[in-house]
Amino acid sequence: MSGESDRGGGPGGAVSGGPGGAGGWPLWEVFVRPRRGLSHSHVGSVHAPDAVLALRNARDVFTRRQEGVSIWVVPAAAITASSPDEKDAFFDPAADKVYRHPTFYEVPEGVAHL
Repeated sequence: MSGESDRGGGPGGAVSGGPGGAGGWPLWEVFVRPRRGLSHSHVGSVHAPDAVLALRNARDVFTRRQEGVSIWVVPAAAITASSPDEKDAFFDPAADKVYRHPTFYEVPEGVAHL
């Protein structure tokens, strides 16, 4: 994951502030669940000194039109992600497990619902 200074945030950009600008506060990733949605979606990032202020900043920046019903803020430092450059090696083990695909199994006659 890259450093805080090269993160642009999502719609509206990252919220900055505090002594020394955004670099003085940790970066928080923001996820919002829309009114008609079932899952949270990543919408951007904010800088804040703690989780409470990160939640308030995220509310002000990403739900100005009352389009969300739930917000999650996660410290960016707590997120571990796979590298797109290593996708072949990372996802390769799943390719040899054909039994995980529904086409591997035959549905017996007479079974209406499976």
